[in-house]
Amino acid sequence: MTTQVAKRPLISRPVLARVAPFAVYMGFLAVEDAARQWAGDVLDPRWLYPVKTVAVILTLLYFRREYTELAVRADRRAWTWGVPVGLLVFVLWINLDWGWMNLGEGPGFDPRAADGGMDWALVLPRIAGAALVVPVMEELFWRSFLMRWIDHHDFRNWEPARVGLRAVLISSALFAVEHTLWFAGLLAGLAYAWLYRAGGNLWIPTVSHATTNLALGVYVVQSGEWRFW
Repeated sequence: MTTQVAKRPLISRPVLARVAPFAVYMGFLAVEDAARQWAGDVLDPRWLYPVKTVAVILTLLYFRREYTELAVRADRRAWTWGVPVGLLVFVLWINLDWGWMNLGEGPGFDPRAADGGMDWALVLPRIAGAALVVPVMEELFWRSFLMRWIDHHDFRNWEPARVGLRAVLISSALFAVEHTLWFAGLLAGLAYAWLYRAGGNLWIPTVSHATTNLALGVYVVQSGEWRFW
């Protein structure tokens, strides 16, 4: 009598749950870039942003039972630590844009209508997505998963406080090159990593990340510095 050995999936469900939303987000970035280059005359790629946000939300909801780190309630450190650090990252972000700190300026996200007025149907989804969805998706991937996984593949049982310097630097460097302003991105990655290691609660860097993105969104709309979007 032979026994069948169950095949192990190439990617475990805990890993997939944290990689999939990020992969959906990055996939839409490629689609947006292609639409901008090849279909800009017939398709306004700006409207892909709310579609992308909804796609990420649906992916997060599908895997919601896997996110045990988000089941831990945020405590006051999320506000006493997260918000000030998030505001500091915002200030650094809009000032650290010198030549060598920039991987090349992209087109940015200009939400103005043809008559020059603000198209709030584009602005509001952009700010909401950046402040409410992106921080959750990215902190699950960069800090909760990748940073801990670099140290220990059983990342869910690896306490944030045990994460070593190598994992912090590697994950923060990769987070940096995801952004055009790579140096500001590096400092942001280090700041969010420190918050997670020090606090042990993923909501702390998530709130900080959300604070940065919300402040940046308000600043961009007020100043017209679309390149930061």
